[in-house]
Amino acid sequence: MSKPLIGIIGGTGVGEQLGADARGTTHNIDTPFGEPSAALIETEWERARIICLARHGEGHVLPPGIVPYRANIWALKSLGVTHILASGATGSLSEEIRPRDLVIPDQVIDKTHRRAGTFFDAPGLTAHIEFAEPFCPVLRRRLLDAAPSVQTTVHDGGTYVCMEGPAFSTVAESRMHRAWGGDLIGMTCLPEARLAREAEICYALVALPTDYDCWRPHDPGKDRHALLAEIISHAKAVTAHGIDLLKATLRSLAADPPPDCPCRHALEMAVWSDRKRIPADLKARLAPLLGR
Repeated sequence: MSKPLIGIIGGTGVGEQLGADARGTTHNIDTPFGEPSAALIETEWERARIICLARHGEGHVLPPGIVPYRANIWALKSLGVTHILASGATGSLSEEIRPRDLVIPDQVIDKTHRRAGTFFDAPGLTAHIEFAEPFCPVLRRRLLDAAPSVQTTVHDGGTYVCMEGPAFSTVAESRMHRAWGGDLIGMTCLPEARLAREAEICYALVALPTDYDCWRPHDPGKDRHALLAEIISHAKAVTAHGIDLLKATLRSLAADPPPDCPCRHALEMAVWSDRKRIPADLKARLAPLLGR
């Protein structure tokens, strides 16, 4: 395919870093779903064309449950973004996934319940996308191929449990998530990944484990302040690792544009409605998504 336009959605840590460092053309987009989390910055990074978006807004002011996920994806799509590399801080549900490691998840369990999770919730249009594989295999492969350039362990695959928040899990819930087969616990992967698929944008996530979730007892010799300082230290280190991996992946994508993949054609067999009966105003509202 032609040179991609890559959206970078930065979560905790990475989003703040992008907000401080990104310089380029600013886009303030008005969408049918409200304003995005922040202005979108179009620039070049590691020779790749990118558009940066801080998921939690400037200054990390948006809790996970009220991030305008639909507005964010709609805005990126309207600017021509073809691929999204996202990041997000997580807790670890697995002994093998240590703080400061990186994980490229391949599955997700949705525990959210308050968020608008689809673009297709208005009368007049019914669409059911395939979501068995929630992350783009092409982008996942590029991230994993870039792993040797990062000075930490990068795990291939893992199940991300996406909870509503903003409070963290109880011990009982954390144990349940492990029993489900969860490897990571976070609050922002969904509906973001699902909306990207509806928008026919390739999407992959770099998960940034900052600590073990509460299933694993903390060191009894450390008080709460020491534990918080440790987590903040992990967050800074894993953010640096995540940025290194994103940079290496962008260099790869700039030098060798990714091939076409099914993510880019997710709506071909998803729309069940008689297209002649879809209201004109709804078609106009969703034009960036339905234009092709």
